[in-house]
Amino acid sequence: MQGLTMDYQLTLPAVLKRADQLFGRKEIVTRRPDKSFHRYTYADFVRRAKKLAVALGGLGLQKSDRVATLGWNTYQHLEAYFGVPSAGLVLHTLNPRLPADELAYIIDHAGDRVLLVDETMVRLLDGFRDKVNLEHVFVFTYSPEGEVPEGLRGYEELLQEADEGDFAYPDLDERDAAAMCYTSGTTGRPKGVLYSHRCICLHSLITSVAEAFGLSEADSVLPVVPMFHVNAWGIPFAATMHGAKQVFPGPHLDPQSLLEDFEQEKVTFTAGVPTVFLGILRELDRQPGRYDLSSLKAMGIGGSAAPEGMIRGFRERHGLTVLHAWGMTEMAPVGTAGHLTSDLLQEPEDVQYRYRAKQGIPLPFIEIRARGAEGLVPWDGRTMGELEVRGPTVASSYYEAPEAADKFTEDGWFRTGDIVTIDERGYIEIRDRDKDLVKSGGEWISSVELENALMGHPAVAEAAVIAVPHPKWQERPLAVVVLKEGESATPEELIQSIAPRFEKWQLPDAVEFVDEIPKTATGKFLKTRLREMFKDYQLAKS
Repeated sequence: MQGLTMDYQLTLPAVLKRADQLFGRKEIVTRRPDKSFHRYTYADFVRRAKKLAVALGGLGLQKSDRVATLGWNTYQHLEAYFGVPSAGLVLHTLNPRLPADELAYIIDHAGDRVLLVDETMVRLLDGFRDKVNLEHVFVFTYSPEGEVPEGLRGYEELLQEADEGDFAYPDLDERDAAAMCYTSGTTGRPKGVLYSHRCICLHSLITSVAEAFGLSEADSVLPVVPMFHVNAWGIPFAATMHGAKQVFPGPHLDPQSLLEDFEQEKVTFTAGVPTVFLGILRELDRQPGRYDLSSLKAMGIGGSAAPEGMIRGFRERHGLTVLHAWGMTEMAPVGTAGHLTSDLLQEPEDVQYRYRAKQGIPLPFIEIRARGAEGLVPWDGRTMGELEVRGPTVASSYYEAPEAADKFTEDGWFRTGDIVTIDERGYIEIRDRDKDLVKSGGEWISSVELENALMGHPAVAEAAVIAVPHPKWQERPLAVVVLKEGESATPEELIQSIAPRFEKWQLPDAVEFVDEIPKTATGKFLKTRLREMFKDYQLAKS
């Protein structure tokens, strides 16, 4: 016997229709390249998203054809987030920080037919345009006078030619493809992850629960994480579903601009990677009391581990709450969140901070387990293994990449490559990526734990730990450190400061100071570059 409920399709046009019917008066704000603000309403957004869907249909595109974007977090990009899937097409966000050859590979592999590009990124076309088969390129401009280079067409012109009256909400299958993103390609060629309408709608609901981002109509949401990076962690989709005010920072991701936006637009929730928020914390420390952030309920931080020292700094010095989260492109992308359970809220403060620095518990319908050399590991908070996940927002395979089938287990779980422990409450703690573990004399040393401890030192701005060859132990940890401006510290001082938290054999053998740690296109430490920089580093035999 089956239940007698309607077979209602979970699709992005249904989300757009809800926004049209319920939230037309709500505001959407964008910081333009010249730092002025563009403001319009959900009603304006819906009207223009419909026109985009009609216009794309007029180009002769067929169902599931790919439409790529190169853009910042802006109102036009939001229109593409909904207009493209509402035309039965697939939104493909491209990362403008990738090398031209990698962009060309991704565009070609995805089969993109149309590109929507921000006027500040048009110059990137020179690096790959003649290597791909794009049929149409349209330029996002920020004013009627915005210049469109010769040979290209303006996005506004595209919309002007479309009649909103020709739009009809399509009858799509919720399993139809709606969007795609490519992985960063740190271990080979980038791989495509193809999200269905159902996946995105469920992810929007799952990440909106109180144990996750807790979004509602009353919120003012500013995603710092770029819309070209895993769909800004799904935040624009979820915010639109709930009718929250949306604030887009455009290209202005410096701490001062973001803090101005938080204050002026009374932002209640924001999210991004630790490197951005470390800069925000330094700015707040430099000018305590300068910004009124009383509206800000939580800052979601993920992409890499948020140091406990940063979490403490925001809370103890500025009264701000960090919500630690974890996910992957293959998970649409959010999988866990670090809210404290009710029993943990009764624990001493040090225990609470220790848990806030973990990656949290899985969100509803996300299942987790970890596998070691001998099989599945116990949930004891000590035994390490590779994290495996499954759920309705987790990829089942990569797009046109049969060579990557080994990333999925025989019983249907995704192998994340993250080495974790899981405790008895279900909190995961990422100890490292498999490729970043320091494997010393048969023992594993977590670079992440060392990095977070070092970044708790008051003189340290950033710290990355890598493995370097050792004549006796095969590998040993080397710390690469950026000091805060005007601060000083010796290697011995830094190692001594973290010594109480580690066994002696886990401590770095050396510390090297640099002006800057190289980062990936998504703001994570680029350890492949660091390993290349220090490949000939000599450690003493001991």
